[in-house]
Amino acid sequence: MSATEKLRSLAVPTTALLLLALCGCQGLKNPSAGGGDITSVNHIIFMAQENRSLDTYFGQLPAYWAANGYPSQQFDGIPSNASNPAYNGTTTPGSASVNAYHFATECVENLSPSWNESHEDWNLQSPSDNSSPLMNGYVYNAAVYALNEGFSDTQGLRAMGYYDSTDLPYYYFMASSFATSDRWFSPALDRTQINRMYLMAATSHGYAYPPGTNSADNAPINVPTIFDELDSAGVSWKIYATDNTCSTAPPPGRSEAGSPSAKSPTSNPSSAGDFCTYLTQFAKYSSGPLPANVVPATEFLQDANAGTLPAVSFIEPGCLSGQDEHPSSGTSVQVGASYVASLINGLMSGQSWKDSVFILTYDEAGGTYDHVAPQPAVNPDGISPVDLASTDICYNDYSNPLCNFQYTGYRLPLLVVSPFTKKNYVSHTVADYTAILKFIETRFNLQALTQRDAAQMDMTEFFDFQNVPWATPPANIPAQPTSGPCNAAVLQ
Repeated sequence: MSATEKLRSLAVPTTALLLLALCGCQGLKNPSAGGGDITSVNHIIFMAQENRSLDTYFGQLPAYWAANGYPSQQFDGIPSNASNPAYNGTTTPGSASVNAYHFATECVENLSPSWNESHEDWNLQSPSDNSSPLMNGYVYNAAVYALNEGFSDTQGLRAMGYYDSTDLPYYYFMASSFATSDRWFSPALDRTQINRMYLMAATSHGYAYPPGTNSADNAPINVPTIFDELDSAGVSWKIYATDNTCSTAPPPGRSEAGSPSAKSPTSNPSSAGDFCTYLTQFAKYSSGPLPANVVPATEFLQDANAGTLPAVSFIEPGCLSGQDEHPSSGTSVQVGASYVASLINGLMSGQSWKDSVFILTYDEAGGTYDHVAPQPAVNPDGISPVDLASTDICYNDYSNPLCNFQYTGYRLPLLVVSPFTKKNYVSHTVADYTAILKFIETRFNLQALTQRDAAQMDMTEFFDFQNVPWATPPANIPAQPTSGPCNAAVLQ
């Protein structure tokens, strides 16, 4: 979608915020005493940055481990022969290919992860064939999108680029010291807004396009979110919004609309001073003031340092401020990584560290290459896509699980940072990130929101509550540079 469209999907009203009292944490205990369990966790923080696949970001972890003395272990990183058919102007692959390569720039032009493109990435010739995940549409889609948007990379080469520890030393160190996964997926073969609905509510309620796209999805979805469940249980929460000026003109090159047939939401952006939060995709929060639980992200480190974090915190990414790592010609991955580092480092040095978990992931892969196919999953609520056009892939083909929210999206980077995190741990359990909701539900004795989060692992495999491996945070954490070259026209 375009940056304007993305901001429209975040639109919030401008009336005064409704004041809601924040409730206290449940089940407090002293984690340093040892012999703990999941109730040792009193603060769960999660954050989803934008549009990066596992191969693009963490595909070089095994090489980093070998070079830095970490134990050798299984990790399904980017293959040495990773490639995609070169763009030849048709959907029929030619003999030439584009091999994976290390980016020479920290900024690249955008790609599209919308419904059609995500299915074509799976199999360019047969995008609804759930038996044949060829993973061969990345370069094609990147090229076509560049041609449609007037970008420079009309060969689609940026789809096959990757970063390594020289670009992202902080992430590589933290993934290696704490925990990650090589089977962690976005919930849906689709774009940002749809996946972020799953992040908050474990469903998109049948929407394959953002609310307000057409008459079939002309209203915010009327389903409960994890925050509603927390309210009902008397468990405190906050959303820390990185951007609070949603009416500001969006930065260039942030479109995500996809193919020329892709549809766009029709709602209007809010006025200056409104928080940018995807909570407004839900009916309860789409009109009237946002609850007082939605606060500026600058308050996160204040709360972490003072030991006053709520039981559950969600940090919204910084689209307007260029801190969300979203591909665009002017957005550096290093700037976004540095922002995340400031949050995690601040948590580790504050009073809240002793009983906190910080989970970092990405909302979807954004059309960047990954070699592992999406996995079968559970339709959240039995609702098929309600807003596909007759020109869309899968239209009226809802007996096909690939067309009916019964597959995950693509693999994503994951960091699980906590004093309880196992050292140098890699999960191989297939999960999508509604597992974060399952973790929250397990800790605070909440019911599952949908069949999707009910089916996930509860994430306890990442932790050692008995021994508290990182009661003292690691020393010599590398600084995250922000000075790498930012020239989207020079990819290699």
